[in-house]
Amino acid sequence: MTHRIRHSGGCRHLRVIFMALMLVAAWSPPAAAADRLLVFAAASLQGTVDTIARRFEKAGGSRVTISFAASSTLARQIERGAPADVYVSASPKWTDRLEAGRWLRPGTLGALLGNRLVLVAPAGQAATVPIHHGFPLSRLLGNGRLVMGDPSHVPAGQYARAALDTLGVWRTVAGRVAGTPTVRQALALVARGEAPYGIVYATDAKADPNVAVVGVFPEEYHPPIRYTVAVPAASTHPQAERFLNFLWSRAARSVFEGHGFAVRGTGH
Repeated sequence: MTHRIRHSGGCRHLRVIFMALMLVAAWSPPAAAADRLLVFAAASLQGTVDTIARRFEKAGGSRVTISFAASSTLARQIERGAPADVYVSASPKWTDRLEAGRWLRPGTLGALLGNRLVLVAPAGQAATVPIHHGFPLSRLLGNGRLVMGDPSHVPAGQYARAALDTLGVWRTVAGRVAGTPTVRQALALVARGEAPYGIVYATDAKADPNVAVVGVFPEEYHPPIRYTVAVPAASTHPQAERFLNFLWSRAARSVFEGHGFAVRGTGH
């Protein structure tokens, strides 16, 4: 009798475990989480791609999550298998690298936007600086630093170095450059008055009332600033290309242009 009672209790216990295992096996993440589309975007697009993503969602698109960072950082993450569905780079260098390594879906790469490079200072603290060959940037810095995206890998910093090289100024300020992980961090240092001058995109300067544009770099002094966009080859999201196409839509164009970007194309 005792044996049968134990056996019966054991069976009931096994049935409970079995049912629990079946429930675990049948469980899956919420549809909203599984359906979320992940966009990798250059840091200089903060405040812009966010707005476009919300418009995409309102138009019936999937929920969008955006990861902002330096274009180089995002490209390397894609090479390491990061699950991005759309990648927007502030330089063709990084999408070209990914395309060469077959990290991008064929037929999705396109040039989306253009931008300008500007010299900024804390609002109300500096006069206009005429930018020409040999302009006295080193003297203007005084004891301060020139901030920009790290020229070793951040596109804005690479454009800035190219411009200063062409203008014959780089060698006079190279030792006083403070490179930052993103161009937005350079902007923040100037906005807080921690640096007397910085070189950022015109769209960054427009986004922060605490800085003033004191000079605009002529476009011929640096490679053309082009933002490129593509779908990573590893993406399996069914709406990745839908979002990519939405970036060229009239709704997105109005947002880009409102933030000071020049929309370069009409689609990939």
